[in-house]
Amino acid sequence: MSYEATTRDIRVQVEPNFLEEDSSPGQGYYFWAYTVEIANRGDQTVQLLSRHWRITDAAGRTQEVRGAGVVGAQPTLSPGESFRYTSGAPLRTPSGFMRGSYQMEAEDGQTFDVAIPAFSLDSPYALRSVN
Repeated sequence: MSYEATTRDIRVQVEPNFLEEDSSPGQGYYFWAYTVEIANRGDQTVQLLSRHWRITDAAGRTQEVRGAGVVGAQPTLSPGESFRYTSGAPLRTPSGFMRGSYQMEAEDGQTFDVAIPAFSLDSPYALRSVN
């Protein structure tokens, strides 16, 4: 499943995947990879300066992650360009969710936040309920 949000002509698309081979459910360790594509659909060049993630597990524990760039890069995107990367997140529960934002700087020097859509981290070990 893919999740998408657009802020000021910057589209962020996220696709999470549970990694069974990197998880140890018996020890309460569940691991997901997520692939993000950031596309500049505007008419100004922008640079990604920093990230802010809120990672929440099924027990409601939230971890905040802030840092410069993504995967060691601060990509600059001209109009029409996109940047794609994959990273990962562990949880102590079989499900949870992530959301966040990127701080971007436009070529005119203005900084602004771009929303990262909230996305679900679900494993086959999560209890399913029908409402």
